[in-house]
Amino acid sequence: MADSNRAGKSVEWHALDDTELITRLETDTHMGLSTGTAAQRREQYGANRLTEAKGRSPLVRFLLQFHQALVYILLAAAAVALFLQEWVDAGVIMAVVLLNAIVGYLQEAKALDAIAALSKSLHSNNTILRDGEKIAADSAELVPGDIVLLKSGDKVPADMRLLETRDLKIDESALTGESVPADKATGRQPADRALADRNNMAYSSTLVTYGTGLGAVVETGDHTEIGRISAMIAATDTLETPLTRRITQFSHYLIYAILILAALALALGMLQGKPIVDSFMAAVALAVAAIPEGLPAAVTIMLAIGVSRMAKRHAIIRRLPAVETLGSTTLVCSDKTGTLTQNQMTVQEIVTADGRYQVTGAGYAPEGDIVPLHGDVNSRALIQTLISGRDCNDTSVRFEDGLWQVAGDPTEGALIAAAGKAQDLPAPANRVDALPFESEHQYMATLHDADGKRRAFIKGSIERVLPLCADALSSTGERLPLARAAMEQQAEDLARRGLRVLAFAQIDEPAFDKLSHATLTGGLTFLGLQGMIDPPRPEAIEAVDACHAAGVGVKMITGDHVLTATTIARQLRLLRGGEDNRAVTGRELDAMNDEVFARTAAQACVFARVTPDNKYRLVQALQAQGQVVAMTGDGVNDAPALRRADIGIAMALGGTEVAREASDMMLTDDNFATIRSAIEEGRGIFDNLKKFIVWTLPTNGGEGLVILLAILLGISLPILPVQILWINLTTAILLGLMLVFEPREAGIMTRPPHPPGTALLDAALLTRIVIVSVLLCIGAFGLYEYELLTGASEAQARTVAVTVFIIGEAFYLLNCRSLERSLFDVGLFSNPFIWVGISAMLLLQLAFTYVPVMNTMFSTAPIGLDSWLRAAAWGFVIFAVIGAEKAWRRRGGGSASQQGAGARA
Repeated sequence: MADSNRAGKSVEWHALDDTELITRLETDTHMGLSTGTAAQRREQYGANRLTEAKGRSPLVRFLLQFHQALVYILLAAAAVALFLQEWVDAGVIMAVVLLNAIVGYLQEAKALDAIAALSKSLHSNNTILRDGEKIAADSAELVPGDIVLLKSGDKVPADMRLLETRDLKIDESALTGESVPADKATGRQPADRALADRNNMAYSSTLVTYGTGLGAVVETGDHTEIGRISAMIAATDTLETPLTRRITQFSHYLIYAILILAALALALGMLQGKPIVDSFMAAVALAVAAIPEGLPAAVTIMLAIGVSRMAKRHAIIRRLPAVETLGSTTLVCSDKTGTLTQNQMTVQEIVTADGRYQVTGAGYAPEGDIVPLHGDVNSRALIQTLISGRDCNDTSVRFEDGLWQVAGDPTEGALIAAAGKAQDLPAPANRVDALPFESEHQYMATLHDADGKRRAFIKGSIERVLPLCADALSSTGERLPLARAAMEQQAEDLARRGLRVLAFAQIDEPAFDKLSHATLTGGLTFLGLQGMIDPPRPEAIEAVDACHAAGVGVKMITGDHVLTATTIARQLRLLRGGEDNRAVTGRELDAMNDEVFARTAAQACVFARVTPDNKYRLVQALQAQGQVVAMTGDGVNDAPALRRADIGIAMALGGTEVAREASDMMLTDDNFATIRSAIEEGRGIFDNLKKFIVWTLPTNGGEGLVILLAILLGISLPILPVQILWINLTTAILLGLMLVFEPREAGIMTRPPHPPGTALLDAALLTRIVIVSVLLCIGAFGLYEYELLTGASEAQARTVAVTVFIIGEAFYLLNCRSLERSLFDVGLFSNPFIWVGISAMLLLQLAFTYVPVMNTMFSTAPIGLDSWLRAAAWGFVIFAVIGAEKAWRRRGGGSASQQGAGARA
């Protein structure tokens, strides 16, 4: 067998004529392959399944959690503490490191899930020819050259070139994004024809919905179109989220500062003649003070709480960082079918000889009205058009699992739903014969018997049905002369608006008892036209407008036809005045160089007839321009782009398992409007994360300043490393985490997203962090020295210093509930969890101070009420200073953060 494709040279199988195809495959359409030949080819090409890449072992994935700059510093600090036999300090540091590693390991997504799902989607049983006999074979056993017989309900087992078809329709939506099953044919086609338009091919994992066919397997396993997508998924790196990138950058800066300061502390201690052990402990204390140990765990917990919130709004988060990414999203690239649209064909207009009607409602539910635009709603022609669509039909619509679902052709399901919206239609008449739809004749016919009277219904393309009609039915039931030109014009008008048009006709009291094409040569009465489309979701239109108002762009990227995509885009207001008023096709994208491609990606709003490569490249181009891209999709063809995007969003109801496994988030209602809600929720979580970071960093800053000042003055450390860990971890969990429950601030969806590439904290917020750090240092160091001067022990003085940090952070937490507004504007009790956290923290601090076991573990001692009052007074000073600073900025002295209109006083 010729094997040029496996050697790297792609074969355009759709462009070969049948004889050349059979010759290259060395097969026989009547006999198939012999058992021996099939075995040889299976040995040569392998099984018809996707190769699963080998991933890292669980142990390696766990160890990689320690591969972080800040963790290395903590591990080094723990090693020094162990060397110095400071067992408690070393134990607490190691517990923190281990906790972060466990949390990171548990929330890491399995990299091979999407590949495994693809492999599962390939498995099926099919009928093939082997040694001239029809046999049932597992899809994994197929090889190039096998002859496969297809029938309705079959999953296509491999990429195949079709050699025989009879009314064959295949649902390729998962691969191409086309909303209706593709009609298949035979014969060679142009080499440059796009994948979605190659109707002489059947592709692996697609589904036969109607008719029969016979084809030759041309590609199997990794060499199929779905195999190419699998390879793209495997080769695609998931990107760090915006916050992760900023925290990583912050970590790098921090590690340099820690190393320099720790070395400086060690050198100063040695120059001052201190024992080496004390100098090492001072350096360790400085390192521990500078590292926000609670930050990774707190961020993870905050994101996890955000996950539960989003689940209530129909968004299931598969990767925790996706919560934060939603808040930074600048652009949503959405699939059309099923996300922006219903993924349910819906009749929207009906035209008769003397009437025109609008049909409301959407989907397969028999809910809606038929509104006359011109004519009578009780028109006989309208009623017969609806009855014809319902009865000349092989599909059923039923209510299951809370949804109206179609069993059969979506187009026929739309006709049944339209008939269900009419009042008092007679029950379906008994069918006595039927002529199925055939591509050659472009119509379907049924013969019915009702109360001894016979009637034949015909539905099909207007090009085929209209020439068979002699007259037309009027609204009163009379026969009218058929205005052919006017009906053709009406059909063209519907088609120009992206609607799929079917024509309907009938024959009363036919002279025949059996249907045949020979009996349907003329004399029909024209009933009307029905125009249908997969309509946009009403809530999606509002959601698109809301995204635009929030500064989030929306682009439609679909595999569907250009006209359909353009029509839906206009209804969604994605195409407006002043914009390029057409869709850019995948073929046009393929012909562009990188510069033109990048410009088109930025400027165009609608992309149609795109391939998986196009989608992936569009996401890459947009990310290269600094966009934070959210990509939605439900098909196999969407998986590489979903994985590449900053956040991949899959459909839980109608999506493929492959798309779900490649995603970061799933929509349980498959609704674009949920994305808008998720972005709003994500922005709220992002704001609260930012508040947490602004709140937690002064703790580390203040601790570091206290240690540095003690080293410079050559005195004992006012706070020990183990006490610093106590402050950092307990306040992060009991105080800082309460910020996650802050309500979203007003106007959150009327401000632009945080610009990509800009610093997380602006100059004003950095200034605030420095002010609070200095105030904490002054309070802790000053009261430590005061306690020693008034006769307190060193343990008591250190306990007071720790208490200053605890109470100071509690007061500052109230300032951080809004980065610009005052506590009284926000509302004292609008977040009751703040007070729960402060109360719990104070109770824990009492145990830290007075419980003997805690005194032993943390080198603390009981203190008097006056010491508590002095610490509380200094905490109030911090609250008042920051309150005044915010008030000054609100009056025009500066901007603390771009919180939007709702965050400004």
